[in-house]
Amino acid sequence: MAEYIEGKRPVIEALRTGVPVERLLIADNLKRDSLVQDILRKAKQAGVPVEETRRADLDAKSERGSHQGVMAQAKPFAYANLQDIVERANRQAEENGGHALVVILDHITDAGNLGAILRSAEGVGAAGVVIPNKRSAHVTAATYKSSAGAVVRVPLAQVANIKQTCERLKEEGFWVAGASEKAETTTWEANLKGKMVLIMGNEGEGLARLTLEACDFLVALPQMGEVASLNVAQSATACMYEWLRQNY
Repeated sequence: MAEYIEGKRPVIEALRTGVPVERLLIADNLKRDSLVQDILRKAKQAGVPVEETRRADLDAKSERGSHQGVMAQAKPFAYANLQDIVERANRQAEENGGHALVVILDHITDAGNLGAILRSAEGVGAAGVVIPNKRSAHVTAATYKSSAGAVVRVPLAQVANIKQTCERLKEEGFWVAGASEKAETTTWEANLKGKMVLIMGNEGEGLARLTLEACDFLVALPQMGEVASLNVAQSATACMYEWLRQNY
């Protein structure tokens, strides 16, 4: 199913941040104001074809009814496969003294959080990020924006089963750490050296039962305040940088 970015400013932002756009749809009676001129200029620079169409056709494609006469059709995202990430991680471990990081997201549902986690994963040099292929956020324009371009630099794979994925990574010599508020060990106390898998749970429910069973151990962030927790993107960033600190 095609994904459409609706509205003048969202389309400008998509073109500015490098969202791969397949085509630009413009209503045939649209007034060519300064925003529309900017869109057309950016589309030309990016080599994106522009098609004029009836406003009624845009209405039919619109999910929110906010297209303002402008819609951009995004190209399907090219996901990696798990084998790509395993091979990349093993190469990193061979070159970097035995350490590599793979991040698994257990049904994260917000595309913006996915992008923010990808941005941090790129920052620490993670080998890749893994998400489920169902009931999980996928790459959208919001992901491109919040990742600041990292979505095209870090391999992102979709898998059918997280527990089986963990078992596969264990066979490759990884230890699996699950981030959980219920953990008795903090990231500062845990041994995160070497080839690690870090699993972050759903924004509201945390790690699923089967995912917990797949973990070798659980870790929590050290905390002095009274607020229950950081959001998942902030927590993932803190955990990833503790892995980086321990290994470099």
